[in-house]
Order: sequence, then structure tokens, then C-alpha cells
Amino acid sequence: MGARIDLTNQFLIAMPGMADDNFAGSVVYLCEHNERGALGLVINKPIDIKLRNLFEKVELSLDREELAEQPVYFGGPVQTERGFVLHEKQGAEAGPYSSTMSVPGGLEMTTSRDVLEAIANGAGPKRVLVTLGYSGWQAGQLEDEIGRNGWLNVDADPAIIFDTPIENRYERALSLLGFDPRMLSQEAGHA
Repeated sequence: MGARIDLTNQFLIAMPGMADDNFAGSVVYLCEHNERGALGLVINKPIDIKLRNLFEKVELSLDREELAEQPVYFGGPVQTERGFVLHEKQGAEAGPYSSTMSVPGGLEMTTSRDVLEAIANGAGPKRVLVTLGYSGWQAGQLEDEIGRNGWLNVDADPAIIFDTPIENRYERALSLLGFDPRMLSQEAGHA
């Protein structure tokens, strides 16, 4: 048995020809990858809900204009009724929130309401990506999908998550690999 790979804090980039509509053309930020499986958030599939609307649904007022019109994203097909907030690590005075996963590399993923309350009152993280749902893989499932040419992976760049226009995130993530994406084949073992 080979050494276990850890893809935490990496982007998964769907290969052309990805058959699963949930992931075709997607970039997934992996928050956790271990022997039990993997958890990530799709960062480039906005849905028809703005952050302002999401905050209204949970009875909070979002007065931060720079965030109010930001879209909410489809994070993946698991628990699509639940919110996930990907954000930069906060200083000790701002957090921690009651349900936060710290990701090596400087980001955190929070699922508790207190992060939304902090954002609403101006004390929360400045840069956020909010999803409904997440992407999950059972033990060995992601490795199998990568082995069958379903995904490329590369070290994540937070600038792609927070600073890159949505429509450019897939190409920008691919550019981190250092080759022309037009050279990709849909078949394993072919260049």
C-alpha cells in the first residue's frame, strides 16, 4: 500500500469531460483530506441568492455593502440546506467561532451562526465565501476519482477564492499548474 496523500489546502480542478453535473467545470477548495475521506467547497458556482438575502433568512442585517451583493455559492451536493463560511483566519480577539475547522495555510471554514453574527456587526472576517452545501468523499473515493483522471490538484491560492472574478477562477486555478489547459485530454493515459 502506497503512502497516503494529503490534499488539504489544495484546489481540485474538474477535468474536461467530468460526467457529474455537480462538478463539471468546478474548482473545489479542500478544507480537509485524511484517512476518513475529504471535505471541500466549490468556489466557482454561484447560486441565485445574495449574501444580503441569506442574512435576512436567518434574521440578521448585513450592512456591509462590500459583502451584501456577493453571491452565495453551491458548495457541493451534501447538506445543501446548511451554510458553510470559508474565510481568512481571524486574530484571537475576533474568534474563535463555536464550529470552525482550521485549514493549514491560513483559511478557516465555519458552520456556526456566530460567524454570521460577527460579519453582520462588522467584527467578523473581512473576506468570506459562503456556500450552501459541501462536497464530500468517503475514504479512498477521491483518490480513486483522481486515479481515473477526474480531477487535477494544485496548491490553493486564496487570491483565486477571494479576489478573482467568478468566471475566471477555473482558468486561474488551472494556470497554477503551469501548462496550457487546452492540452488536457479527457482520457487517462493520454496527453
